[in-house]
Amino acid sequence: MPFPVDPHTHTIACSHAYSTLGEYIAEAKRRGIRLFANTDHGPRMPDAPHPWHFINLRVIPRIVDGVGILRGIEANIRDIEGTLDLPGDSPDGLDLILAAFHEPVFAPRSSEEHTRALINVMKRGQADIIAHPGNPNFPIDIEAVVQTAVDCNVAIEINNSSFSVSRKGSKPYCRLIAEAARDLGATLVMGSDAHFAPSLGDFSEASELIEEAGFPRERLLNTSPRVFLDFLERRGHARIPELMALRQG
Repeated sequence: MPFPVDPHTHTIACSHAYSTLGEYIAEAKRRGIRLFANTDHGPRMPDAPHPWHFINLRVIPRIVDGVGILRGIEANIRDIEGTLDLPGDSPDGLDLILAAFHEPVFAPRSSEEHTRALINVMKRGQADIIAHPGNPNFPIDIEAVVQTAVDCNVAIEINNSSFSVSRKGSKPYCRLIAEAARDLGATLVMGSDAHFAPSLGDFSEASELIEEAGFPRERLLNTSPRVFLDFLERRGHARIPELMALRQG
């Protein structure tokens, strides 16, 4: 079954991605993606867009050709205290904040330090989704991280790109994360992590892993725009009136 929401994409605003926002919109319309988020990398990545990129996301219409667009960021975890590289150190104007480890910003350390960093990120309250936590370069105490996600109402991503072009060796860790999320009552979300428009909405391997883990569909955020937008509101984000039409169905 296709999933109509993709919360994790990158445009040519990052030089290691290869499609424009317009190309993503066209691909979304072609593939039946009703809502996606533009989540280019935070300013501390070497090829990240200028902070003004995020401040000026307000110029992008909420809906183009029937496709809803969320204004987001994949923020970098900077330190063990869980600091994120948000533009202006503020989430103002962003609909969605993904938080993730990236080697150029946070060099791999010990499992204990990675775990502390993720727990502190979630306790700070800014991150909505922890992106690709199954990266084998950043081992974690899975149960501790998943339990904190439950306590803080943060979603955990199963990243499809991690099984195909990025973060080789992630799959067994992602399987353990999905199983812990199943048992502890966590919320999961799949992200394509697309860096090229034709990859938008590709959850082929992530959805197979989630199904094999027996994770309940009612706690998966990709099933409809309504489910995803309701999650953002529970996280404290303001309702977006222009996207109300997408809540139908």
